Order: sequence, then structure tokens, then C-alpha cells
Amino acid sequence: MRTDILGVGFHDVTVQQAVEEAYATIDSGSKAYIVTPNPEIVWMARRDADLRETLNNADLVLPDGTGIVLAAKILGTPLKERVPGVDFIAQLFMRLSNSGGSVFLFGAKPGVAEDAARNLAQSYPGLIIAGTADGYIKDDDQIIKKINDASPDLLLVCLGAPKQEFWMAANLSKLNIHLCAGLGGALDLFAGNVKRAPMLFRRLGLEWLYRLAQEPRRIKRMIKIPLFVIVVVMKRISRS
Repeated sequence: MRTDILGVGFHDVTVQQAVEEAYATIDSGSKAYIVTPNPEIVWMARRDADLRETLNNADLVLPDGTGIVLAAKILGTPLKERVPGVDFIAQLFMRLSNSGGSVFLFGAKPGVAEDAARNLAQSYPGLIIAGTADGYIKDDDQIIKKINDASPDLLLVCLGAPKQEFWMAANLSKLNIHLCAGLGGALDLFAGNVKRAPMLFRRLGLEWLYRLAQEPRRIKRMIKIPLFVIVVVMKRISRS
């Protein structure tokens, strides 16, 4: 059962439920990919049928964004909670750490994945870092071979939206992995290049404001959020 937000179907799960589903997929040996759309990505998908299809074809669509949770409530189909991609992956790393699982880090600028790998190895001692690759390598075949040679349980794809979503959908069948997840700027966060919002901002649903203060250039992207909310409200009114 999915909750439709402007054409994108979100799974109504908690962070813990999402982790359990992801770990079960890895344990089963099947193949799947996970997406974490926020309002900006849903707004893009509203006018991009290929992106919308790619998101809806994902095995797990997590509501990463306060705006998504608000939209679901406005539409009368509330979600259990917001599932921040970083919180989700941190808990999944913990599960993999406890079982000796492995992850391959793919994306960001040269050197970032390596820095993230060092920090993650310290934070999750049992987690095996199977390999890294930056997001600037143009040859997909080269990347796919490197990932397949490493044969990780989990592939973290951090190419930014919508590039990472399209990449996972196009290459999943070629990859010798069980699960891949698209998580935008997560590698910069794990590398220590970007600071996450303090807990108070997160609890108040204002993490986006903290990020905007850190990166003012994001204003061009975030201006779409009010438009997103307006369209959601109009859709609810049209149903009445």
C-alpha cells in the first residue's frame, strides 16, 4: 500500500520498518533499489514522466522531507513519520556492522567517498567498506565492473537527483549486489564536509532551513517547496 503524493507513491513506514525491509532484502539475496524523494524531487517528477516512473518502480520509496509528511496530512492520507535518508542509512549501517555486512560508496567529488569510508569504518567497526568510487567517472562499465568485483551487500549511490535514481534503475540488473540506495549528499555528510542540523531543528522539521543557511545557493531549489504545498492544497480542495 502506497500513499500518493502528486503522482509519487510513498511507502507508509517508520525509519525502523524501512531498515527491517531493507535488511530483509539484503538477507534474501534479491535485487532492489531505494529512493528517498523530498518535495523538490516530487516537483520534478510531476513534469517528468520518466522520473516519476523510476521513483514508482523503486522497491522502497521513503518520505525524506517534512514537506512530504505535511502533504500527506493535507491530502488526508497521513504517513507514520518522516524517514530521513541519513537516519535510515545510519541504522542500516548498524545492522550491517553487527552482521559483518559490506557497503560500496559511489558518488560525490574525488576524495569524498574515501574520507567518508574512513569515518564510517570508525563509527561502525564491523561494517566492511567494500570499495569507493567518485561520481565524476564517466564510464559506467568501469564503475559497474569495480562494484561487481567488490560484490557488496549494499551500494550507496550519491550522484544527486535525478541522476542517481536514473542510474540505479538503468544499471540494477547489471550489478552484483542485493540493494542500492540513492542518498544525494550523504557522502559529504559522512566525510565531514557538511554538518547536519542540530537535533532541535530536526525535531521542529526545520532541517531544510539549517541547510539553506549553510548553502544559500539552495534557495533556487527550495523556492519550489511553497509551490509544491500550494499544488497539494489545491488538489485537496478539488476533492472536496
